[in-house]
Parts: sequence; C-alpha cells; structure tokens
Amino acid sequence: MPKTDKGPIRNTVDRVAVLSDIHGVLPALEAVLAEPEVSAADVVVLTGDIAAGPQPVEVLDLLVKKGDERPLVWIAGNADRELVEYRRGERMAIPDPIAPWAADQLRDDQIDFLAGLPKTRTLSVTGLGEVLFCHATPRDDEEMVVVDSRPARWAEVFADLDDTVRTVVCGHTHMPYVRLAHGRQVVNPGSVGMPYGHPGAHWSLLGPGITLRTTTFDIPSATARLIRECGYPDIAEWADYYLNARATDTEALAAFAPRDGRTNPRHGHEHGHEHG
Repeated sequence: MPKTDKGPIRNTVDRVAVLSDIHGVLPALEAVLAEPEVSAADVVVLTGDIAAGPQPVEVLDLLVKKGDERPLVWIAGNADRELVEYRRGERMAIPDPIAPWAADQLRDDQIDFLAGLPKTRTLSVTGLGEVLFCHATPRDDEEMVVVDSRPARWAEVFADLDDTVRTVVCGHTHMPYVRLAHGRQVVNPGSVGMPYGHPGAHWSLLGPGITLRTTTFDIPSATARLIRECGYPDIAEWADYYLNARATDTEALAAFAPRDGRTNPRHGHEHGHEHG
C-alpha cells in the first residue's frame, strides 16, 4: 500500500468532496466517485470508517487506485482503528458484528495502511478558511455529538481547537447536517455506505459554501451484488437493513443522543446492528 495523501495539495483549495463512513460498501462508493462534482473536486477527503463492512479489500484497493490519480486525504475512524486492533490481537471483539469478519479479510499491507492513518487533517478551503476534518470530534474518534447537542457540549469538543479553524467536518453518526456552534460551522456529510434515516450514498461538497449531497443508486442490484460477492454469513440481512436505511433518523438520534452527555437523555430503540 502507498503512503497516504499521495499527490500535491495546494495551500488553498477551491472544492473539496467529503466522503465519510463508507463501511466497505463498494457499489455506494462507486456511485459517489462517478459523480462529476467528485471527479472535478481539487481534493477528496475520507473522514474515516472506510473498510468495516462487506467489501473491505475492494473498497481500499479502489480508493488507493484513485489516490494514485488525484489528491486524496485519508483520516482514520474508530472502526478503522478497531479493525487494526482486532487483527493485531490488541482486542478480542468488536461491537459491530460484521467488523471481525471484515478485519480477517484484509491483507497485512492494508492493516498496516489503516494503522498509519492520521486522526485529523486541516485544509484551507476557498470561502470557508481553515477547515478541520476528523471522524467523530477533533479530540476523539468515537466521541458523540449530534445535530441537537447542547452548546456546552460543543464547547467541550472544540476546547483545544485553534481560533483560526472556523469549520469542522466530522462523520461517525451517519446522519447529514450543517449547523453553527459557537460561531464555527459544523458539517456532517452523512454516510456513503450505511445511511440512517434516508437511503442513498450521502456526502458533501465544500467551497465556497457547503452542500449536502445524496447520490442515488440501484439498491436492489447493489444488494444482489453484495450477496453474490461477499462471504459474510448474514450479508442478505445486513444489506437489506443498511442499504435501505431501515434505521430511521428518530431511532438513531434516540440511541445516540444519551451518549453526548446531555441530562435527562431520551431512551429509544437501538437496532442490534447499529454502529457509529
């Protein structure tokens, strides 16, 4: 595997495509990479949780190939870290049921590659200034913030940020949103491969403004392809649940919100496969 961030990146870039939480879903990734605005972007940023899913080897190989052709910025997510830890014997289990299977599929060079990914990157983007890209929050790869997290929570997770950073792009919760928090813009592009609330591959385009995008693709055909090409025993159930976004936004928020430290948390249904 090559080094990360292959190819030169200018001091300030005009357009950035952000892809988060691909989770090894090759048909969804292929659909997003085929978007003209993704192809035309100066840089593609991957904000973590790249390979933990049904086609981990194929997803990493495709992205590395794309990185040989144009600037690609890689950031590690908690699921990427967990794959590495599992394969290296540093943990015996992973909460996400498909992840141990995915970890066993990866080649040694791919494990080493994931182990070397940074947790954050900062780029200067036209119209947005200094933009920090991370997986969950700038200080932790699985810390929880959601669209309605209270101002005090955002103050906590931004405590160590330089004042020059005016935009923070994160993933982890698989639900797209844009909001202001203490004068900073916060962007979550949603998930390419495991969306909650609405089907499709979710991503975002930055510069000079912020646009949330959804790429539609043939879900029945993608499901059939995963069943045909993936050896995970429960792939039919997995593909039906995640590609069709069976988890609603209300269910996901009810499950995630208590984990952002709020008082009087809401308690709700949490599907057994839910993963952030």
